[in-house]
Amino acid sequence: MKLVVDSGSTKTDWGFFSSLSDVRIFKTQGINPCHQSADEIKGIISGELLSQTAGINPDTVTHIFYYGAGCATESICSQMAGTLREYFPVAAIMVDSDMLGAARALCGHAEGVACVLGTGSNSCLYNGKEIVDQVPSLGYILGDEGSSAALGRRFISDCLKRQLPEQVSKEFMERYSLTKEIIIENVYRKPLPNRYIAGFAPFIYDKRAVTEVHKLIIQCFSEFFTRNVISYHKPWMPVHFVGSLANSFADELKETAEQLGMTIGKIEASPMNGLVDYHATDKA
Repeated sequence: MKLVVDSGSTKTDWGFFSSLSDVRIFKTQGINPCHQSADEIKGIISGELLSQTAGINPDTVTHIFYYGAGCATESICSQMAGTLREYFPVAAIMVDSDMLGAARALCGHAEGVACVLGTGSNSCLYNGKEIVDQVPSLGYILGDEGSSAALGRRFISDCLKRQLPEQVSKEFMERYSLTKEIIIENVYRKPLPNRYIAGFAPFIYDKRAVTEVHKLIIQCFSEFFTRNVISYHKPWMPVHFVGSLANSFADELKETAEQLGMTIGKIEASPMNGLVDYHATDKA
């Protein structure tokens, strides 16, 4: 049995399969070894994953392909592999970035530009097997353009700085029982502020037809394209997207790409089906 894992900062999908006709997917909260300790990650695996997979013997898992947010260095990948090995002792374990997972899911064995738009954002140029060029994401403070965190950050700022229609701002504050002080507390003093900010994406989606909100969305996506995708100098190549935000705002992504003279390829909510297809054909 193989296990493919797609882990973002907000949620993690665990796909166990022996064949394409027998795939079982389980969900836990997100895992990011850059922001969470090994003990916190173990708590998620033991407390959330294993409680759902009681019918699966960990010793039957022979290969694990883990693609995760924050898995950008050799030391972090090694640490994550060690944590997984405690629960799946006989498995051969590969740990790599969620970006490589997205590229393999979207492009398979063909070259292309692959992008992730979810809580965070990322992109790469892929040659059909590996990433050959990548503009760094830089995280929610220095980067993550076009992500849920970026949209949420801009929306909150515009709301508090009176850049949005008064009724929209009022409804936003009331729906989430917010005050300026509560927002400041959660953004600057509590852990995982990127998740907190990204959590307002559903409200932005609901108000996407409001002129000011629509303009905000297009500006955020335009910033993603201009600061990331255009740098690959492949204007003829379709740009593929995966992620909850990309799937929800597919129309706005296509509108932005058209304005910039670019072409959208696939847009998928999750890379899991593509990754299962990719690894089901492996001889490993």
